[in-house]
This record gives sequence, C-alpha cells and structure tokens, in this order.
Amino acid sequence: MKASRMTMQKWLSPVLILLALLCLGSNCLMRTSTPAISVPDYDVLLLRDSDPSTLDPAMARETGSVGYIMQIFSGLVAFDENMNVVPDIAESWETDNTNAVYTFHLRQGVTFHDGGLVTAADFKYSWERACDPATGSQTAGTYLNDIVGATQMLEGNAEEIAGVEVEGDYTLRVTIDQPKAYFLSKLAQPVAFVVDRENVDSGQDWWREPNGTGPFELSGWELGELLLLERNDLYYRDQAKVRYVAFLFSGGYSTQMYELNQIHVTGISIYDLERVMDPTNRLHSQLAIFAQYNISYLGFNTIKAPFNDIRVRQAFCMAVDKDRVVSQVLLDSVDVARGIVPPGMIGYDAGFNGLEQDVDTAKALLAEAGYGPGGNPLKVVVTLPGSSGYVSNSLIAILWQWKENLGAEVEIRQLDGDAYFDRLDEEKDDVFFYGWSADYPDPQDFLDVLFRSGSVNNVGGYGDAAYDALLDQAAVEPDESVREALYRQAEVKLISEDAACLPLWFGVSYLLIKPRVEGYTISPLGFPLLATVSVSD
Repeated sequence: MKASRMTMQKWLSPVLILLALLCLGSNCLMRTSTPAISVPDYDVLLLRDSDPSTLDPAMARETGSVGYIMQIFSGLVAFDENMNVVPDIAESWETDNTNAVYTFHLRQGVTFHDGGLVTAADFKYSWERACDPATGSQTAGTYLNDIVGATQMLEGNAEEIAGVEVEGDYTLRVTIDQPKAYFLSKLAQPVAFVVDRENVDSGQDWWREPNGTGPFELSGWELGELLLLERNDLYYRDQAKVRYVAFLFSGGYSTQMYELNQIHVTGISIYDLERVMDPTNRLHSQLAIFAQYNISYLGFNTIKAPFNDIRVRQAFCMAVDKDRVVSQVLLDSVDVARGIVPPGMIGYDAGFNGLEQDVDTAKALLAEAGYGPGGNPLKVVVTLPGSSGYVSNSLIAILWQWKENLGAEVEIRQLDGDAYFDRLDEEKDDVFFYGWSADYPDPQDFLDVLFRSGSVNNVGGYGDAAYDALLDQAAVEPDESVREALYRQAEVKLISEDAACLPLWFGVSYLLIKPRVEGYTISPLGFPLLATVSVSD
C-alpha cells in the first residue's frame, strides 16, 4: 500500500522516496520546538519517518500510513516472512466443495488494546463500515469486491454485505462470487482489518487514538515531531521483542542522523549509495539490501489524442534507453522494468523484453500516426508529483530522450505530492508518473488492479475486451501453471502490443542498520516487520 496507490499506493520507487526524504530533512532542520512526548531511554527502536495521513484502515491509500496501520491493527490472515498467507486472528479456515465459501474460525480470547474481546461480529461490522458509501473508502472496492454483496453495498444498493455471515461469536462465513486464488491474500490488507465499533463511534478523528489489535499500540503522537508505539502486552501471537518504537519526524537528514547515532535504521539516498556500497567504507558492513515488489512507470492518457493512438504510445516507449538511465543516473540501484510483474513474483518472465529501444521504428510509427516532420506538431504535457519545481534526474533523462529522439515538445506540470494520487484521476495530462507497491504477492495485483477496464487505479483509462478476458480466465483458473501463462499472455498484450504504459524500474530498498539491531527486515511488500526486531544494550 501501495506513497503508492494502494494501498497500496504503495507510489514512487524507493530511490524517489529517499529523494523526498531529503526535502523533508531540509525542512526539519528549521524546527526548534520540544516534543510534548519524549523518547524512552531504554528498549526502544529509533526510526526516521513522517506523519501518517490517517490511521484508519479503511481509508489508508498510501504506503506511509499503511506501514503504521500494520503495527497497530490486524485481520483474519497475514503474510509470513516468505509471503505465504498464514492464520492471524483466524485460527483456521476451510472451504466448501465449490471453493467459493470460506468458514473462518477465530481465536478465542483475542482482545483490542483496551481489553475488549474481538468476535466475528466485529469483522462483519468492520467490512460493512468499509463498504458503506458514507465512509468513503477508496480501497474497499479493490480488496473486498470479491465478496458477494460488497459491490452492491459500495454502490448504495444494500445495507449489509450478503456474503458475510456471523455464526456464533467465533465463526465467520464468507461467500465470494467465484473461486479465486488470491482472495485470502486480499484479506491481509488494512481495509479488511478489524476495528472497534465504540472507538469509531467516539468521533470523526477516532483514529488519532486507535484501539487496535496489533502487536503495538499508539502511545503518543505529536504532529511533525514524534509518533511512539508501545508493545501490546495483550497480543495474541508472539509479543514484540522491543517495547517501544519511536518514529522521529524532525532532526535533519536521515543518513546524517544515523551517523550521529540518533536513529538505528535509515534508507540510503542515491547521493550516499556509492560510498556505502564501497567495501572499504566503514558503513558498508551495516548495509542491507531488500528486493521489493514495486514498479515505477509513466502512464499514458489513452482516452485522448495523441496517446489514444497505439502507434504513438509504442513510439514513446521505443524512444527510450532505460538501461542507460538506470546505469548512469541511478547507478544500477534499481532493476530495469521490461514489463509490469516484478522479479520473484509468480508470473514474472525473465525473458520478456517488452518494447526495446528502436528510434528509427519509433519515428516511423509517429509519422504513420500523422506526427513529426511534415505532420502535426507533437506537444506533450507530463504530470509529476511535487510543487517546488524539482524533478529527479532519472525522469529528466527519460523526458529528454522524447525530445531528442522524437522531436516532441515536453512540458512538465507538477501536482502537490501530498495530494498527487487523490487529484491525478481528474487532473492528469497526456503522460503521468505512477508507482505501485504490491499489496499481495500475485500478478493480479498489478495486471488487473492497475489496468483492467474501469478499475479505480486505471488512471490512464486503458481498456481492451481481450485483455479483460485474459484477466477473467486467470482469476478463476485453478491450475497454477495455466494461470501463470494467462497472466504472461496478458502482460505481452498490455506492454508489447498496446503499450498502455512505459515501465521504468523495479525498486530495491537499501538500508543501513546498526549492529545492535537484530531482526530488522523489509518484506517484498515494503513494510518492516517490527514485531521481530530487538535492540541490544
């Protein structure tokens, strides 16, 4: 979740996120106020971060908020360190002979942070609250839509989700529209987490004092300064190893804070990466690298000229040398994306090359479409996140190639980064930057969620009946190898034939971790598993 769209919008590649941290750091240097809450001086993990936009599981759309929510709340199922779906509040489950009806058996004695018991009725309430149009969730339609009746409730045509039935305090029966291999994975998303009804009813800003069920509870939060989590001693699974996690929102540049021993972990910006990668550097032994299931790409507005023409989209894809940008500008810190499905995920095809650079063919395609010398002038407006005028060198290198190789006049328009994804649907121009981090390890979360006709995350408006048909087949295919082949076929159509977007790169997380910190890892979904972390004296 995605900040990426999310979830999991989950946006920007790790490199660009780190560049954003640079800007945050420069602002924070001006702060002189003293936080009203203090950082504990023992058994604490110190991290650098920024304020979440919400701690409401039904409303979180970007990675920053989801990272906190994952620590404070929980659901029926979760992912383990190998990205397998495992029991969480649900102790077990089974399906009927149609594989479309799930019966979940909840652990007995699970409590909210205040000690109140969690029952099956709490899950029914939480999901129906998420699907209530009055709530305004932007994620319920993506992650709960397989449940019978969820769409009807989202559309305001039902007062409850017909496919969710409570059978006693600890049994929940869920009926989905068709058997789908990825359904359980969707239930590991924040929008499917359980919330306390009394907590929600306490006021509009209830989530500033959330009563969750996760391994940590919110101990204090001062906007712009500090957020403090404390171990939940009532947690129903293995309790967190560290008592406190303090997220510092001020103090300066993250890497500098790390070197001054003010924080235990930091991401590494492109400016520091080269020296840290040097084996002779004193920080090199503290370097940890984690592959991520995310992608950055430039999307095309396919519903208006010039990018409603496949030939124009293909030309703009074939005019770019991504390998050169990744090597010379990004110092090979990310992996070139030929397609959409990330390495390591089911359906990834290492031999797929997408649309490779071929400037002559690109020019010919433009001429055939009526653009270029002797044709219509080609002016392109690109929408990017930000408001300061700063554009990353990597994106400048991409856009420059359109001007150099195609003769296109390229204009950049920025939307404020904090509201970028909220405004992008209505305010996108011809081309737009987009990033997505996986909410669950399945190609459906990329090929379907981002590019199916009518999907809320399909910002470019791409639509093709044959493509949608492949997704429909893959969704219900029980044979994993056949399902994988269908998704690969869909990716070929999306990228090589229809050029719905220009894939740029798959992200990689580079971290520095203090030697006294054990168990700190980043999952491929982009979240730290803080409950497994310990800090020695």
